[in-house]
Amino acid sequence: MKNNLLMDFTVDKENSTVNVKREFNASIANVWSAWTEPEILDLWWAPAPWKSKTKSMDFKVGGRRIYAMVGPEGEEHWAIADYSAITPKTNFKYLDAFSDSEGNLNTEFPRSDWNVTFSDQGDLTVVDVIIKHKNLADLEMIIQMGFKEGFTSCMEGLDKVFEERAK
Repeated sequence: MKNNLLMDFTVDKENSTVNVKREFNASIANVWSAWTEPEILDLWWAPAPWKSKTKSMDFKVGGRRIYAMVGPEGEEHWAIADYSAITPKTNFKYLDAFSDSEGNLNTEFPRSDWNVTFSDQGDLTVVDVIIKHKNLADLEMIIQMGFKEGFTSCMEGLDKVFEERAK
């Protein structure tokens, strides 16, 4: 089991993208499941002490996930993921947006295109995430909202899920 797992977080202002490359001590099948099954996704898809709560998830091309990040005081911030491409255990793409609890778009916040790729590296799985924003202002808004810190916390939460399952 490798310690010091790679976490590379790069902001590319010229292309309005965030690039994240992250290693996990888990098989590609387990990492894929953690990103695509709501019961596992809800264990880590929010920065502590927040929790993720999936209302519905239809993981297929044209499908949608409606979920909330629930704060320690019970406050809820809703979002959607609209899936546009899926290659099992290899890659999926989706359009992410803030919404209300019914999945209606919140136009006060930007949408982003996510491209998530999985690669088997022997005992490790590497996940490459490219998040494309419409423009630099949208990218900067998300970064100012604490995206780097929040996403890093989520990745650490996913490590804990794999550690628990390995026991």
